[in-house]
Amino acid sequence: MTDIAQIYLKTPQQFDLAEFSPLLAEILDSTAIACLRISMASTDAKILGRAADALREICHARDVAIVIDDHFRMAETHGLDGVHLTDGSKTIREARKLLGKDAIIGAYCGGSRHMGMTAAEIGVDYVSFGPLIDTGLGDGAIATADLFQWWSEMIEVPVVAEGGINETSLASIKDHADFICLGPEIWGTDSPKTSLANIIAALA
Repeated sequence: MTDIAQIYLKTPQQFDLAEFSPLLAEILDSTAIACLRISMASTDAKILGRAADALREICHARDVAIVIDDHFRMAETHGLDGVHLTDGSKTIREARKLLGKDAIIGAYCGGSRHMGMTAAEIGVDYVSFGPLIDTGLGDGAIATADLFQWWSEMIEVPVVAEGGINETSLASIKDHADFICLGPEIWGTDSPKTSLANIIAALA
């Protein structure tokens, strides 16, 4: 890879729509963002639907793609660009059948080369690996720098790095990832815009 990885944002798991919307708009106006992912903890269709409609308007007004975690039927009904599946390759075919060939379908595959290859063979638009460091969550497995290097050299499907992104972990994979997914790394700080700028500087 020769190009600098693009930035892919995911929302906080919980947020106040009235507060988050202008913050998101400000960031999208000041920074080149490839995609926003709605990644909320809620399973309430009304809450998710309101967020989907409001954030879709902000993103599409700025030519930024927007996808949602897992709820691919909601992606269709709310005019989103696609879905990010957190179960690896299990529901790719079902999502593709419903959303069609033009929808963005991505799959989170942890640190598993096998799972990533299976998802790629079925036909995802990107594979996501992570976390890059032990975050204290999940089973403690991490996506290694070797995995990203191998993927970038052997597989054409774009790869996203997500989870445990910091300047140190970024240094080892930045030349092998197509996208860097940021969520708590910026939203959990006092100044998301500054935190994002610092990560972009580290990428360059």
